[in-house]
Amino acid sequence: MVPGVYDAYFAALATAAAALIGLLFVAVSVRDDTIFGPNAMPGGEALAITAFTGLVNSFVVAVLGLIPKVNIGEPAVIMALISTVAVVRLQRRLHTGRNLLVLAITLLVYAAQLGFGVLLLVDSHDSEQLINLSIIVFVTLIVSLQRAWSLLKGKHLASAGGTAVTADHDPPHRPGPGCPWLHLWPQKRPGEPPRSVRGGSE
Repeated sequence: MVPGVYDAYFAALATAAAALIGLLFVAVSVRDDTIFGPNAMPGGEALAITAFTGLVNSFVVAVLGLIPKVNIGEPAVIMALISTVAVVRLQRRLHTGRNLLVLAITLLVYAAQLGFGVLLLVDSHDSEQLINLSIIVFVTLIVSLQRAWSLLKGKHLASAGGTAVTADHDPPHRPGPGCPWLHLWPQKRPGEPPRSVRGGSE
């Protein structure tokens, strides 16, 4: 259990994490078809899973830290390992290479939580490491809040829409000599004026 002076802080942290998990469920229910299922977009699923992982991490560490005779280093280490494995597996499955910086920061935060948790397992009365762990858990909460808010605003839809618009404005591809439907493309004979491809009256 954390010292009594931290009770209010961790209680507020657990309450905020629980409320934000509810917000995340609302965000997922609003855009469920773009987050999970056959038509899901990788960006939306990544936002949802990483936000949920971070919020659960903050909630579990804060709640278990309030239980008497429980060293807060134990839930900190366990949740850091679980969260790291979840994020790495998500990255390997979705191949979201555009967010490598966010991935690196997330893994660094969980690594710091793991380190501070181990130090608290060694010395549960180390107030300096407890302060560091408290800050790390708060940071994971804020980052997860930002991802949940991005999901609610449909940020992953905006990214996908930008890609679609770019594709729509690409110039049409003219078949090359090896294409089997080459005979369907209007051909220009030597000395013949340019032919319209709209199919209207000449």
